[in-house]
Amino acid sequence: MSALSPEILLWTAVKVLAAVAGFGLGIAGFLGWVERKQSAVMQDRVGANRADIFGVTILGLFHPIADAVKMLTKEDFQAKGVHKPLHGLAPMISLGCGMFCLAALPYGGTIAAFGRAWDLQPIASSVGLPLVLAALAFGVHGIVMAGFASGSNYGLLGALRGAAQMVAYEVALASSLAGVMFIYGTLDLQQAVLWQVAHVWGIVCQPLAFILFLTAGAAITKRTPFDLPEGESEIVGYHVEYSGMKFGMFLMTDFFESIVVCGLITTLFLGGWAVPGLDLSSMGLLGGALMLASFTAKVMALLFLLMQIRWTLPRFRFDQLLDLGWKNLLPLSLINFLVTAWLVYFHRTGALSWR
Repeated sequence: MSALSPEILLWTAVKVLAAVAGFGLGIAGFLGWVERKQSAVMQDRVGANRADIFGVTILGLFHPIADAVKMLTKEDFQAKGVHKPLHGLAPMISLGCGMFCLAALPYGGTIAAFGRAWDLQPIASSVGLPLVLAALAFGVHGIVMAGFASGSNYGLLGALRGAAQMVAYEVALASSLAGVMFIYGTLDLQQAVLWQVAHVWGIVCQPLAFILFLTAGAAITKRTPFDLPEGESEIVGYHVEYSGMKFGMFLMTDFFESIVVCGLITTLFLGGWAVPGLDLSSMGLLGGALMLASFTAKVMALLFLLMQIRWTLPRFRFDQLLDLGWKNLLPLSLINFLVTAWLVYFHRTGALSWR
């Protein structure tokens, strides 16, 4: 079957749509409820319980629906002096980059069903990791564009804070992965999962890289304690002149970036879709369902951890935030890479044995 046959193109389109609309939007909407309820439990409150349908609240699960309706129907107000084309394009860039990243994650391996092999990764690429990191990095253009197009000095200052933070932690984000990818010997996300299936999970051989990537990833999402680009109540953020669904798109971007970061951690450090002790690739449709369930469960557990951090730690000062990125995370990630490179070299030359 040709690589560009109609069947392959249709299957790829279905996978991309499922990754973005099913996995991404589904979890992002659910996170709106989780954030309210998790913070309520931690702060001994009831939490979201007002939105109802015919008097039925179901623990406040209708709040994400109410939020979506409010965002879609709220007036799209534009202040005087706004650069209209860029003002509308900025949230699209930020959200679009997050959506693209979701399409490149390996939600499962290859399974055999209906007489042929099915690859469960939407967009397979031999350079999948740089592709995802590049798309995440490109999202900063939406932040800077939003601040500039708002015609507000306060919005521009918020955008500059966001750009400085994103650049600082994108460097740490990429460098923290140098060691683990050196061990895997590939930039293909699917091959990284398969290496862990054959050997050991990345968190076992690279625990420091896991901590560094988790910290830098939390900063990339621009959420507490790294929410200085936005500052919901005390700081004027880059989206100060946004309302309606455009503001909602920036809000969804933070959720999408959180999902992408947790998806990368799952892929590179937690064995991806794999389940220890089970050969899922040989189990057909059941194996595919278990792959998707395993990947989703790991992502949700990491999102729960990020929520715990978000409602536990106070916000950094901006100088502290930049110091953490440039003076702590980056040097530690470079040291981790150098130590890893030498250990792998000694092992391959026979000077060091793992046994």
